[in-house]
Amino acid sequence: MTGLIHIYTGEGKGKTTAAVGLTIRAIGNGFKVLFVQFIKENFSGEISILSKFPELIDIYKCGTGFVYEEKKINQREKIKSCIEELKIKIKAKKYDMIVFDELAVAINLGLISKDDTENFLSLINKNTEIIITGRGAPQWLIDKADLVTEMKNVKHYFEKGISARKGIEY
Repeated sequence: MTGLIHIYTGEGKGKTTAAVGLTIRAIGNGFKVLFVQFIKENFSGEISILSKFPELIDIYKCGTGFVYEEKKINQREKIKSCIEELKIKIKAKKYDMIVFDELAVAINLGLISKDDTENFLSLINKNTEIIITGRGAPQWLIDKADLVTEMKNVKHYFEKGISARKGIEY
């Protein structure tokens, strides 16, 4: 099987949820998955449940949390350090699927460059399925992908003042 690149982007809800769904389908078929989270650093239900399958899923949190201009240099350094650790992890193990949750956001915020991203992705085994999520995937990344889904927000209860709910948004 040749691995393909999937991107889930757009302003609508469901990008990480789609990636988690693919992860569950993959482990249900015996795949070994690396699930990497950029940006997010707090508790999330998806990480809680995925961590119950350590023999099939390696979880790597590279979360920088909310990105503030005055902290951007530190956050960029944290991402750079994470990428170096991930390179070692990817070379040491064979993964059937790698999920890069919120990678598009990290790229948009300037926490990881186009060159660094392309270099990093080129190290991944050609048979590994790559899943990338995040708002605002850049065109060069979309051009590289085999499947791109744009989540479109048509209507959202946030507009009514309903905030993120446990078990639904996290």
